[in-house]
Amino acid sequence: MTAMRCAQLLRAARGAPVLFVALLGCGLLGCGKSSSDNSSSMMPAPPSSPETGPSRGQLVTAPPAKAGSYTTSQILTQLGVDTLGKELLSLSYNPACSIDVYRIEYHTVGGMGEATTATGALMVPTGTDANCTGPRPVLLYAHGTTADKGYNIANPMATDNSEGLILAAVFAAQGYIVVAPNYAGYDTSPLPYHPYLNADQQSKDMIDALAAATSALPVATATSVVSNGKLFITGYSQGGYVAMATHRAMQAAGTKVTASAPMSGPYALSAFGDAIFMGQVPGRAPVNVTLIIESYQHSYGNVYSAATDVFEPAYASGIESILPTTMGASALYSSGKLPQDQLFSSTPPSPAYASMTPATTPANLAPAFALGFGTNNLITNSFRLRYLQDAQASPDGGFPTTTNDLPPAMPGIGFRQDLKTNDLRNWSPSSPMLVCAGNSDPTVLYLNTQLMQGYWATNPPPATVTFLDVDSSGGGTYSDLQTEFAAAKAAVAASSVVGGATDGGLAAVLEAYHAGLVPPFCLTAAKRFFDTQ
Repeated sequence: MTAMRCAQLLRAARGAPVLFVALLGCGLLGCGKSSSDNSSSMMPAPPSSPETGPSRGQLVTAPPAKAGSYTTSQILTQLGVDTLGKELLSLSYNPACSIDVYRIEYHTVGGMGEATTATGALMVPTGTDANCTGPRPVLLYAHGTTADKGYNIANPMATDNSEGLILAAVFAAQGYIVVAPNYAGYDTSPLPYHPYLNADQQSKDMIDALAAATSALPVATATSVVSNGKLFITGYSQGGYVAMATHRAMQAAGTKVTASAPMSGPYALSAFGDAIFMGQVPGRAPVNVTLIIESYQHSYGNVYSAATDVFEPAYASGIESILPTTMGASALYSSGKLPQDQLFSSTPPSPAYASMTPATTPANLAPAFALGFGTNNLITNSFRLRYLQDAQASPDGGFPTTTNDLPPAMPGIGFRQDLKTNDLRNWSPSSPMLVCAGNSDPTVLYLNTQLMQGYWATNPPPATVTFLDVDSSGGGTYSDLQTEFAAAKAAVAASSVVGGATDGGLAAVLEAYHAGLVPPFCLTAAKRFFDTQ
């Protein structure tokens, strides 16, 4: 569930230039369709006004403050000093549009429905090119997990914001109106926690950001640029989950979504949680698990009575307010506030669970799972034992044995109840969707995508849902992406072997897989998919 940080992507996949060829060679930078579709509005019905105070989705300051204006020359210059940007330039990338970026601040709610504010970016294409003027498609973008409290995607020219820069260059500079929230709890949001993987809150946050951004259009510097009625939703990792939850919420509210493309998200949360506690521990799990436990504790109050019910005493003090952090994840590790990898004790909670301490299947992911166990573990053995006993008493219908592909019927402990509440195996899209992932992802396990596919096979949606495994073959329209992904993966492995690796490059591939290998190929597929709608 790590964020799609493009700088991480490059560091992880260095030595694999074919990865970057895929970004352009597969049409990622083509312009969005500009034909108008005014038969339906992209905006949901206005939320109910609270008894007092501003309405959700209302701008705090109207019009919003401009964060920056960037000409095509400035975009090219910034790309020239950004690591991934240099690769784009080497492939003769040229932006079509200049960009005005606005930092929006809007009213929304927290995980308990409490009033708060959040911030985000509104990126507006400008210029004389036909793709930069008039009615344009809107892209609602959900970013992935970050531990950084100060995260602000509305500053795409910052040296540490490669994600914002590439989002601006690839989408806004190619004619999309981009709306990208930072989420409640980040940047200057006063919410003292982040409602991580809370489907109801995060979809409301996205809808409120869209409402706020739409109310700011047209901006004074681009008076013709407004929505053409087409709304696309996408996101990666945490953002993939948020994108799907948002599509579900908008559909329930009667709002037309043109198409969506969730990517590598933890959609089947109940099954994913069970897999983790059964030993399939994802990379950097302590940050993600702390975020979700504290999200649900703040939102529902049922995960624990005292933090030591769940967390080891060495980490329990102050855990409820540790994330998002102003000190950076690496500082959390070095200061001993969180372990980097060790989620569970290497001692089984009982002999019955020795085979899953750690899990050894699938074999290719076993080395990644093993990193999640040790003597400096975050979660107590007593809590892990209670979780595993509850999973045995009320099993998920998709993992470890497939029965009905549904979340557990009657989970007994609060945390599993909350995972069920936020599991997305309970709806069917009525507009087209592409679900993209890679089958060997050690961070957001592929079972999330498989279980959504199984659920919709049993409960066929009224619209077409296309599933793409970039780490496979025979993808039809996307087969070239699968071929190029295989080449990129091989290049990462080969580079590692040259550097002295003795495992055939497996560790390097696993390290690069979620944040470095899959994102550009799934994003390419999403862009191609949107262009056909």
